[in-house]
Amino acid sequence: MSAKQDLLEVYDQEHATTMRVLRAYPEDKLELRVHPRGKNAREIAWVFVLERYLGTKVWHDELAKGVPSGKPPDPPAKWSELLAQLEEAHKKFRELIAAASDEELHEEVHFLTAPKTMGPISRKKWLWYLLHDQIHHRGQFSVYLRMTGAKVPSIYGPTADESWI
Repeated sequence: MSAKQDLLEVYDQEHATTMRVLRAYPEDKLELRVHPRGKNAREIAWVFVLERYLGTKVWHDELAKGVPSGKPPDPPAKWSELLAQLEEAHKKFRELIAAASDEELHEEVHFLTAPKTMGPISRKKWLWYLLHDQIHHRGQFSVYLRMTGAKVPSIYGPTADESWI
């Protein structure tokens, strides 16, 4: 299996897991905020869409010219719209990766390599970074899911709500 095929396989598996977690979330609890400085559940879920948006910008090395100005769009009010936008963003970003050559995957683009420090990183490493960031935010979101009393689906193994035996 090529490095790209391996990445796409993991990308699809992690996306499917993220969607299971998001679909388990009760729509009437989207404003749950666990700390005044933290994001509410809707905002954390929206991060998954914004990651693909940022991923495309980094893929095209737009950050080489500096961090884009402006504020990202706000999440849609309807949960179903947010989930649909995430599915579409996943599909488009996956197509971008799938169409790339091995040479393009190894080309360097610019991203933050340390706090407030922009530097070169290969697209392949950037894609793995983005995937790990998705996993991190999904972990955050699973805590919100538990706090609502909703059932937490299996992520990497059984949960108190979804046993494997």
